[in-house]
This record gives sequence, C-alpha cells and structure tokens, in this order.
Amino acid sequence: MFFRVQQRPESPWTTVSSRLSELPAGTVVMMQTDHGLEPATVMKLAPISFCEHGPIKTEMEIVAIAGEDEIHDYRNLLLSEEKACAVCLRLVQKHHLVMKLVRVEKFYGGGKMIFYFTAENRVDFRGLVKDLVQEYRTRIEMRQVGVRHETRMLGGVGICGREFCCSGHLKNFSSVSIKMAKEQDLPLNPNKISGVCNRLFCCLTHEYNSYKKERRKMPRPGRRILLGREQFLVRRQNVLCGSVLAENSSGEEVSLSREQWEEAVPVKGKAESRDGDTKRQGHTHTPGGEKQKRGKQGARETGAEGKKKK
Repeated sequence: MFFRVQQRPESPWTTVSSRLSELPAGTVVMMQTDHGLEPATVMKLAPISFCEHGPIKTEMEIVAIAGEDEIHDYRNLLLSEEKACAVCLRLVQKHHLVMKLVRVEKFYGGGKMIFYFTAENRVDFRGLVKDLVQEYRTRIEMRQVGVRHETRMLGGVGICGREFCCSGHLKNFSSVSIKMAKEQDLPLNPNKISGVCNRLFCCLTHEYNSYKKERRKMPRPGRRILLGREQFLVRRQNVLCGSVLAENSSGEEVSLSREQWEEAVPVKGKAESRDGDTKRQGHTHTPGGEKQKRGKQGARETGAEGKKKK
C-alpha cells in the first residue's frame, strides 16, 4: 500500500509505502527514514498512477501507528521548531546577516537541527552556529537552498489549480529553457511562463519530448506539399490538434487534418531548383571578367621584370 503523508503543517505531501493497509486520513504514523523514526500525518491513499507499474521503492516507509506518547512528542516537536525559528531570526539580526530563513527542521530524536535559508551571496554564519549550539546543545546544520527549493519546501498551488510540481511529485530539478516553451507554442513572455519562484515552469519539461517527437512527423513550416493536384505552403503546425495551417495557390489559409497531410507528398523539385539557382547566381563568372583578371596579372608580371632589369 502507498499513502500520501505530511510531516509538517503546510508542508508538501510525500508518497510513502506502508506495511499497514487500513490507515484513515488524519492518522499519525511513525515512518522509517534514513536517519531514524519520524512522525507524520496520513492525508489520503496514494493515486493509482503511483502503483500501476508494480511495486516501487520509496525513501520512507510507514512502520506503525503512533501511540499517545509519540503523538504528544510530535506536537511538542512542532512547537519547538516554531520557537527555534523565532530564536534563529533574532540571532540573524544580532549578527547582521543578509539571509532569509525558510524553515527549521528538528529530528524526532533531537539529535540534529537543520536551518534552511536562502541568500544571494555567501554568508559567514560561524557566529550564528556557535550561538545556536549553545542554545540547543545539539548538532546544528545551516543548509543554503535556491529559490526553487524554497518554493518546494513552502508548497502552494499553481495557476493550473494543482499543487506545485516541485512539491508534489518531482524529485530532481531538470534544466528548463525558453526553447521548451517555444516548441510548445507558448507565449515567450517570462511573466506568463514563470512560477512564484521567478523561474520557468517545471512543467515545461513534461511534454517537451512529446511535442518534439510529433513535430518531426509533421510537415515543417516553409515546406511545400502536394495534396491531390494542388500545392500548399505550410505556415504553422498545431501539435495538439494534429493539423497544419497551409496556404494554397490562391493565397488562402487552409487547415489540413492529420489524414490530409499524411497523404500529401512533399514537393522537392522546386525547392531544390530554387536553391540551385541561387547557388549558380552566387558563383557566376563572365568571360570578360576572366580576361580582365588575366590582363591585370600580366601587367603585374611585366612590372616586376622591369624592376629587376633596372
């Protein structure tokens, strides 16, 4: 079984495997992680898409339902993280550090505390760490993250009405370029294709390869195709509809369906003859020009011989 759990309030949901089958929403459970047991709250069953390819491995696994003492410790853990965040903000102002604290994470066993922050430049937080160690008497780690990781931690809802891809299902951040938006016929205005992190949408990578694959099958813009006895000049491709917008011999724009452009034959003869004409025009040599060049070369040679005799 797989469930969607939440380790902290307002934090992104995580898909985990479970040894238990019946876990209603709101149940506090104990999960096995890479650093020991951690509590979390069950939100719902994982969608079928997470399990359709057979058993998958997750980073965390639910091992038991939390008892009363563990639930009490879990609530105290959340309160201690809020207090640690306030303490860290006060110490940041004390040391005059230019940084933004994103979140504080404290291990359930109390063996370590991680302070996530963002900063434009390098920050010397040695004095801050020293004060935090004296305050909590445990291991302190200052972890700098980027704006995309900050958005992933805070979570939220995108303009599509769904949970952010980075906080929902993405495990690694892939490089996103403006070329991907162009390939999918999206507006190239960065304000319209950027998320709350001021970076290009992560979802641009989801369908990029599919668009690229479909465009290769379709006639390219600028090519001429022959459908029946009429020629068309391809102007634009519509990947979603599977059609192309072409211009006929009368100058009218016509939408050709997939069945039509698949039956069409590409016109190669005219395109090649035009390229050949331009190439010939660029390399034409007149007989008079060759004679003038030979005459100039002869004059240079006679001039050079006269200088040697003198």
